[in-house]
Amino acid sequence: MKLYSFDAAPNPARLKLFMDFKQIELDTTQIDLGADEQLGDAYQAIVPEATVPALVLDDGTVLSAVIAIVHYLEERFPDRPLLGRTPEARANTLNWNHRLFTEIFSPIADAFRNAHPKYKDRALPGVAPVIQLPALAERGQLRLAEGFDMLNRELAQRRYLAGPDFSFADIDLLVALDFAKWAARVTPDAALQHLSRWRDEARHAALSG
Repeated sequence: MKLYSFDAAPNPARLKLFMDFKQIELDTTQIDLGADEQLGDAYQAIVPEATVPALVLDDGTVLSAVIAIVHYLEERFPDRPLLGRTPEARANTLNWNHRLFTEIFSPIADAFRNAHPKYKDRALPGVAPVIQLPALAERGQLRLAEGFDMLNRELAQRRYLAGPDFSFADIDLLVALDFAKWAARVTPDAALQHLSRWRDEARHAALSG
């Protein structure tokens, strides 16, 4: 297997925390997004959508979605499971991965890519030109505030996001909170005490990997 990544970016950060917790080591090449290396012909020959991370399997199959990569690696490296130990736990984890993508990550990306000058005419990942829409940046920040309120209510009911055990859903949320801070200039209100409590516990759990 061969992994292409850029650890400083949000999606690669999700995968790196997953791999670190499970103590998985892969042959990895860093693709410098700051230098737009992902847009070069050499990388697009491997990953036409020009995104990271991407995992090339031994049979040549390319997985370019984080959720697909972690499901594959969980099967290959089952110790210290992060996707749930039962059908119910696996379903809850996947459910939260999807909710975080639609309700948290997407608003952050909208706020970031529709406002930052680097992404003029590149408001969506990939190689096709997409114009920026400032209204989407404003809406993204509003959606984030609503999302943080929702998470605080949910975390009042249980220790971790998908249940009693630390999971990949918690990793996703840790990365999302860091992403929101620097990309969207949005942080959870200090009054959201359940989200704050969760963040401290989840960071400790992630480092225990």
